[in-house]
Amino acid sequence: MNKDHSVVIITGLSGAGKSTAAKAFEDLGFYTVDNLPIFLGEKFFQFAFDFNIEIPKVALVIDVRNKDFDKAFDFIKNIKDKYNAKLLFLDADDSILVNRFKETRRKHPLGDDLIVSIQKERELLKKIKDLSDFVIDTTRFNVNELSSNIYEMFSKFFETSFTIIIQSFGFKYGLPTESDMVFDVRFLKNPHYIEELRPLTGLDKRIKDYVFKDKRSRKFLVKIKSLLNFLIPNYIKEGKRFLTISIGCTGGKHRSVVIAEFIYEYIKKRTDINVKIKHRDIER
Repeated sequence: MNKDHSVVIITGLSGAGKSTAAKAFEDLGFYTVDNLPIFLGEKFFQFAFDFNIEIPKVALVIDVRNKDFDKAFDFIKNIKDKYNAKLLFLDADDSILVNRFKETRRKHPLGDDLIVSIQKERELLKKIKDLSDFVIDTTRFNVNELSSNIYEMFSKFFETSFTIIIQSFGFKYGLPTESDMVFDVRFLKNPHYIEELRPLTGLDKRIKDYVFKDKRSRKFLVKIKSLLNFLIPNYIKEGKRFLTISIGCTGGKHRSVVIAEFIYEYIKKRTDINVKIKHRDIER
């Protein structure tokens, strides 16, 4: 894969799970485009990659709904050659495809006769399937199993898909609703009551030193590290893609910022997990 950009083309039989696959690639950090007209395809990639637009990973769904599908083979081959794109083909048994269409009550894009349409689609896709780098038979998969299969198959080709967001906040401004885990550090000594420290934030060394003078802060962090060392590998194993850890103090300006920064640096140095930090209330 090119270090600067990654391209996956998703194709296959109607009803085989392309929409589910597209959502899985979104969770893997891809910008996903469904049914882009083929005549716009080359322009799209030029725009995404050649004009410094920050779209490093693209997943493009192409199937028989496309009005110029007769050009799909040449387009896909060109994108594979030019951008080292990977082609994922989704297939399933005819009987399963029929059942899925009946369940959704949707019309097959190639006509009213479902069996004839599926056979016609197989014929149209035969040449493209031969270009595939990956073929997934979704016959026995439900939606969650297909997503997990894609995560497992593709996460080794791309940067880690697991992202941790560490954020500090102030309880007096409300709990962050997106939190998966909340830690309350209001038990630590509060720099707010020291006049010369009050205007500073937890990003200032003087606040950091003050917070860590409280021996309970280090004991607390030992326990947090142990907890995270246990939880993070298990979250990844279970297919969780995002984890938001929120650290709260009274105003979100001092203690929570110091502790959040410590946890952020700890995870960043110890793992290759994508970790980000934000301080929600530090400017209030």
